Amino acid sequence: MTGPMNWDAHCTLHRADDGGGLLDGLKGIRRGSLAQLVRQIMMMPRERRREFEIEKSGDHRLNYWEIAAISRRGDFPFP
Repeated sequence: MTGPMNWDAHCTLHRADDGGGLLDGLKGIRRGSLAQLVRQIMMMPRERRREFEIEKSGDHRLNYWEIAAISRRGDFPFP
């Protein structure tokens, strides 16, 4: 992901294996900003990080590899 990042975008944390679908909105574990949820996942033990994805409002789900990449961006608000 390149270009400006909206770190305050409303997002939802999901289990990666929850299947998505019609009732996807009800399967969220936690809601917060993109920056907060990226930080939460990256603070988890390394072996658990792939169990979760972040759904950006009206966009798509970020998998672990995308989350790890954006956590290394120079403009990430949590060093």
